[in-house]
Amino acid sequence: MRLKLLIIISIFSIKIVAQKYSNFGKSLFVKNGDSLLYRISFPDSLEKGKKYPLIVYLHGMGSRGSDNWRQLIHGAKLVKNRNIYKQYPAVVLFPQCRKTMMWTHREKKKINGKWEFRFPVSKPPTLSSELTNALVDKYLEQNYIDSNKVYVVGMSMGGMGVLEFLYRWQNKYAAAAVVCGGHNPNLTHTYCNIPIWFFHGNKDRTVPYKYSMQVYEQLKTCNQNTRYTLYKDIAHNCWDSAYSNPDLLKWLYRFNRNN
Repeated sequence: MRLKLLIIISIFSIKIVAQKYSNFGKSLFVKNGDSLLYRISFPDSLEKGKKYPLIVYLHGMGSRGSDNWRQLIHGAKLVKNRNIYKQYPAVVLFPQCRKTMMWTHREKKKINGKWEFRFPVSKPPTLSSELTNALVDKYLEQNYIDSNKVYVVGMSMGGMGVLEFLYRWQNKYAAAAVVCGGHNPNLTHTYCNIPIWFFHGNKDRTVPYKYSMQVYEQLKTCNQNTRYTLYKDIAHNCWDSAYSNPDLLKWLYRFNRNN
């Protein structure tokens, strides 16, 4: 009886999740026999002849897998406010990283009770990142996408991924947003032309804010449009505050690859 009840609850929960994210199209991208699950959000209507910005959202570690919905748990908040989304419409991609991978080759270890990170970039991109980059290329071929207004946004593991995407494919993106992420500050010279808005909580112990602050401190010397928001008394989950910021999309859309 108990098992039957658990099965019923599970089925009911899956249906609720499916309904909640039903307006995010489900898709599968395949290249050279490798596949990438992703969801996609379109503006309420695509006007004929109009070109739209493209936003790539990189989720955090807890959303990895093969269910093709966990990446929307936090990512969907980017377009949750439909009034703002109508003012700043875009096509938004939500790829899902495989469970055994990350967006980067990040290494970490605890030293004196605190996490220390390294971000080696000598290896090729992880398969999930490589496929995501190819997916972006596919959408750049669509006549409704403005190739000069492509943005990448990510949180935690995905925030680290954003900075590595800018390092590896800096000619593709016009601006970015990094939420509770970080990377090697010595690489900023390779994407110095790209404005980034950093968000972090000053109580974050999962990814200490020094890892984004170090990148910001380097980047602001060569890019005056870069900005940093440090939330007081907020730990790792500063994404709720960041994605509810009504100025985020407006700020991103200020930039294109030509300015």
